[in-house]
Amino acid sequence: MGGKALITGGAGFIGSHLSELLLANGWEVFVLDDVSTGQLANVEHLRTRSDYHLVVDSILSPAVVSEVVHKCDVVFHLAAAVGVRLIVEQPVHTMVTNVQGTETVLEYCSKFGKRVLVASSSEVYGDHREERPLEEGDRRIYGPTTEKRWLYADSKAMDEHLALSYHLERGLDTVVVRLFNTVGPRQSGRYGMVIPRFVESALAGEPIEVHGDGTQTRSFCHVADTIRALTGLMDARELSGEIFNVGSSERVRIVDLAERVKVATGSESEIAYVPYDQVYDQGIEDTLHREPAIGKIRKAIGWSPERNLDGILADVIAERRASVTA
Repeated sequence: MGGKALITGGAGFIGSHLSELLLANGWEVFVLDDVSTGQLANVEHLRTRSDYHLVVDSILSPAVVSEVVHKCDVVFHLAAAVGVRLIVEQPVHTMVTNVQGTETVLEYCSKFGKRVLVASSSEVYGDHREERPLEEGDRRIYGPTTEKRWLYADSKAMDEHLALSYHLERGLDTVVVRLFNTVGPRQSGRYGMVIPRFVESALAGEPIEVHGDGTQTRSFCHVADTIRALTGLMDARELSGEIFNVGSSERVRIVDLAERVKVATGSESEIAYVPYDQVYDQGIEDTLHREPAIGKIRKAIGWSPERNLDGILADVIAERRASVTA
């Protein structure tokens, strides 16, 4: 489409890749990021471009959000507190950033009449025990109300409710995307993301730590596929007030993932099992299975993932090896 696009959280893992894709497609890109979890290194190669503008500030600043939203035609709202480690260690930061920050972005998108894509999470589905793809209309099933593990899920569910409420009450042009384990180059393992964490340990010859017994399953989507979905949904102006899953249908047990990382890296690292009550020295719950049903987005814009898990691992391993030798 072209025009001016704002990406909140644009110095993060997904946001930096999205910036590259939009620039390649002729967009002028504005990024708002406080670099608390994002990294300037992710976008250093873009900062000299005349069609790229980085604003280092917070989505919690109404004046800043108002200014950058007003300048742009569309908004990709990706900024959020992410990662299990960050969530359990900084619960207040998580709630304030995810809920208050999103409300601020939505308020100004509504005020200035901007189309906004809100990035949500597969976490909103909660603790489903069935081994089946999760559909957008499925029920939420959470664990104990006192368990901090579900704080992030609650915050992202509130983001969704805010977006859809702005759509219904004030006519906001919005689409909500539930992301399922987006992975690829530039993703950090410091907040608990499993593939970069496994790869880093394998390459260093350190134990690969699997939480629990490793029988829990996940599906992983390459960031290149995820950002194709984001731009495709943004471009589909007829879609508004809708929620879409974005992820891969290739599901794997976490213990099998650890073995595949060992083989792909040629590592002799042992696989170490860490009981949940010892994870992050606080104890967390984990969900057994997480796989998206993607029929809705396939029907809407013809999207489906093009990269498989082997390709994802190859890309992450190559990047990590290059960073070690650089």
